[in-house]
Amino acid sequence: MEAQEKKPPKLLDQVRESVRLRHYSYKTEKSYIQWVKRYILFHNKRHPKDMGEKEIVQFLTHLAVEENVSASTQNQALSAIVFLYRHVLKIELGEFGDIVWAKRPKRLPVVLTKDEVKEIIDNISGVSWLVISLLYGSGLRLNECLNLRIKDIDFHYNQILVRSGKGGKDRYTILPNNVKKQLQEHIQKVQKLHEKDLKDGYGNVHLPNAIQRKYPNAAKEWDWQYVFPAKSISINPRTGEMMRYHFGEWLIQRSIRYAKLSTKIPKRISAHTFRHSFATHLLEAGYDIRTIQELLGHKSVKTTMIYTHVLRSGNHYVKSPIDTL
Repeated sequence: MEAQEKKPPKLLDQVRESVRLRHYSYKTEKSYIQWVKRYILFHNKRHPKDMGEKEIVQFLTHLAVEENVSASTQNQALSAIVFLYRHVLKIELGEFGDIVWAKRPKRLPVVLTKDEVKEIIDNISGVSWLVISLLYGSGLRLNECLNLRIKDIDFHYNQILVRSGKGGKDRYTILPNNVKKQLQEHIQKVQKLHEKDLKDGYGNVHLPNAIQRKYPNAAKEWDWQYVFPAKSISINPRTGEMMRYHFGEWLIQRSIRYAKLSTKIPKRISAHTFRHSFATHLLEAGYDIRTIQELLGHKSVKTTMIYTHVLRSGNHYVKSPIDTL
């Protein structure tokens, strides 16, 4: 009997393989899989190779008009579909001139006063207190903070190395003096936890693919451990290996929500609000816009300039005529 021909992998498995080949994050992988599924189901399970620009426009317009999604969500869906055609099906797409795009509202970032920041932080404790203190004190994004490794903290020079930030670039930012002692004590506890994991036969952490291949034993080394490890060991969804991941984003978001409920601050507060407040307060203190741009990791100074608009919307530039009476 002739050997049966090996069936080609299913479409979604091809998407997964292509995403991992390009070293995209697991979060991006899940997002792309979800959007490809929704695109196919929207067109009654037709195969994407039998569809094209017309069907893509119909789907994206449906998201904007019928489901009223945000502009960023619609762009995310388009990115996933373009990835499918370009990297999996090897089909180049044309223009999408007929799409009804979701409107991207022009909003200024929510910024807390220094007293409001203190009030929120005073209502938080434990690991969440440390993380949120770094979001405000160092201007970090939440995922940047939770992905910090032991080797990224430099207590001598009071700086933090942010690896592969937005845009895939590394940068340095400041390590606040007010959190150094608590952070050092926290890291001592993390080291004891890592030593226990090693004794129990674990101790691995997730590493970027290039590092994992070049240094197979690095996953167990102390320098590569997360500064904010998860409370329990879990299964890596890609490899099936038991390892300790970093602290969950939802735990920080929950702490912020509970802290806000304990105050009377009438503002919408998220983890990113502390980064906005960091930049605005540095501007208020007279620091140069280019310095703030570097600390935040913005590619263009135009992005950083939004915080000057925040200041102008307050009482820093224009005095109301009634205040002169």
